Amino acid sequence: MQLQERINAFVKLGDFLRQFSSEVTQKSDNVEHNDFFFEGVKHQLKLAKEHNGWFTEENIKFALKSWSDALNFSNLNTWLEPYAINNISPKEVAIIMAGNIPLVGFHDFLSVLISGHSVLVKQSSNDKHLLPYLTKYLEHVEPQFKGVIKFTEEKLKNFDAVIATGSNNTARYFEYYFKNKPSIIRNNRNSVAVLTGKETSAELKNLSEDVFRYYGLGCRNVSKLFVPKGYKFDAFFEAIYHWHPIVEKAKYANNYDYNKAVYLMSEFDMLENGFFMIKEDESYASPIATLFFEYYNDLSELKETLEAKKEQIQCIVSNGFIKNEIAFGATQKPQLWDYADDVDSIKFLSSI
Repeated sequence: MQLQERINAFVKLGDFLRQFSSEVTQKSDNVEHNDFFFEGVKHQLKLAKEHNGWFTEENIKFALKSWSDALNFSNLNTWLEPYAINNISPKEVAIIMAGNIPLVGFHDFLSVLISGHSVLVKQSSNDKHLLPYLTKYLEHVEPQFKGVIKFTEEKLKNFDAVIATGSNNTARYFEYYFKNKPSIIRNNRNSVAVLTGKETSAELKNLSEDVFRYYGLGCRNVSKLFVPKGYKFDAFFEAIYHWHPIVEKAKYANNYDYNKAVYLMSEFDMLENGFFMIKEDESYASPIATLFFEYYNDLSELKETLEAKKEQIQCIVSNGFIKNEIAFGATQKPQLWDYADDVDSIKFLSSI
């Protein structure tokens, strides 16, 4: 199968996903195989919501919109142009996927297939409905994908390389278990935001998207703020208040109540507004419904601190603070070339 044929197939998948990414699902007459797959995807979306309480309709549609926006000719060609993909010798690449947000492993799935390799997918039990069904659609729009994509719930066997994502503990296991295979092993990372006190209300409102989208469960979600000494959080709390309906979601509310009780019983200082808490803490990973913060005295010193901690950080959200920073509100809208952990997966897949 030629690269252009693979690109064409994923563009068609993007067109198909676009039907399910708006508030109102609308069937299009211009999408291939729609009569066969449209109702089936609606059913899989229902199953995904029922199986995982964190996968709300809003968050699933947000993920589908992100991928429908990404999968077009312009983005795919811009992404792949620097690589000599047509010279790749096909291999079998295993992917062990996380399940914290909908379709979180799709970029690895796309990368392996677009590179010309076969893929062996081991999904998380938390996110097991959407991708297999989307694979069936891919195989219909491009029959040459049949036999190239496999899913397993068993022990991985007969593969040439692996991309695995997990916690810090499972990453150590992966590193040992796959030590004789070419691999990309990912572990826990968190994203941070650097505020100066000069942010506009619009920027702070955009930041709330980085904090609350997917309930804060993604590695690209901001879990910690760095703020100048004496920073007042009034404007921040005002800017995030439009997210207050989030506390009506049972799983979020349970976490909010539990974490609040723990902080109160431990007599920790915190600020809260009825649905969200902020707490001064040196850690980078904050619990659900909580955002950690830390004061800084000097931006230059903070740059050095964050550079020293870069292995723990996925994204830095700021305005004019550092090279490769992410704009407020953009962490959950990565481009195809924004690689997790800053590891170029296409370069890796071109070298195995």
